[in-house]
Amino acid sequence: EPSSGARRDFLTRRPFQRDIETCSPDIVLTWMNRATRFCPSSHRRGSNFVHVARLGGYYDLKYYRNCDHLIANTRGIVGYIERHGWAAANVHYIPNFADAAPQPPVFRDDLTTPEGASVVLALGRLHRNKAFDVLLRALPTLPDVWLWIAGSGPEEDELRGIAGAAGVADRVRFLGWRHDMAALMAAADLLVCPSRVEPLGNVIVEAWAHETPVVAAMADGPVELMEGGEDGLLVPMEDAPALAGAIRRVLSVPGLADHLIKRGRAKFEADFTEEKVVEQYLKLFEQLTTPDRAVA
Repeated sequence: EPSSGARRDFLTRRPFQRDIETCSPDIVLTWMNRATRFCPSSHRRGSNFVHVARLGGYYDLKYYRNCDHLIANTRGIVGYIERHGWAAANVHYIPNFADAAPQPPVFRDDLTTPEGASVVLALGRLHRNKAFDVLLRALPTLPDVWLWIAGSGPEEDELRGIAGAAGVADRVRFLGWRHDMAALMAAADLLVCPSRVEPLGNVIVEAWAHETPVVAAMADGPVELMEGGEDGLLVPMEDAPALAGAIRRVLSVPGLADHLIKRGRAKFEADFTEEKVVEQYLKLFEQLTTPDRAVA
């Protein structure tokens, strides 16, 4: 599954095609643009497979024109695909799943964070789309809150500068790329997703899985995922005061965090476990390999 990589790749296409010829699969599932573009046509002479591609964002559909079916991980992306001329019968919604396996919480001392402090966690690439700058600008009105930002990316120097200018650098920890998301969730009091652009918001599903309350900005994904006030709090995008107010509510209103945790975990178990999502894939694959149902 060659899912991503450099624009100029002269070595992948032919081995990928040979693998398909050798294995004679019933279904070829590709993820994202490059792998989909490299997949040979399922309609050429001698081919006998159904080409299914998965989209995790609002991708350019020119790369998908030779596919038989598309899977989108949000209903918003399903609508986007259908608005571009795809038949509804050939577009399918299957969400992402999250791993709920717990890990022991990280030691706050290891991240130079006071044991009694309230910790807000943010996860993602350090890119303007993730709006960590808005979260940093919310922090001055939350004097008892420490912020952990886990991720790497091109905006790190700028974000450090914003933290310094806001006078909160001593309460912000840039953790870099981490592989212990569950341990960070276990140690944090709250997960915040302040994104400007967020087709899904997988960190929200992960927070539900690990019983961490959520505050999110109203990008497409969080609005689709969340029922504001029930399984998390939603705030307008680009609104640092509103973001600060929602964080303050979760940390201070008795019973609110527990309520959000309970409802979020219930939604995770209903829709976003690995078992539930894999079951949907297998059901779809069975449908697509039934004669006369592969291509609508």
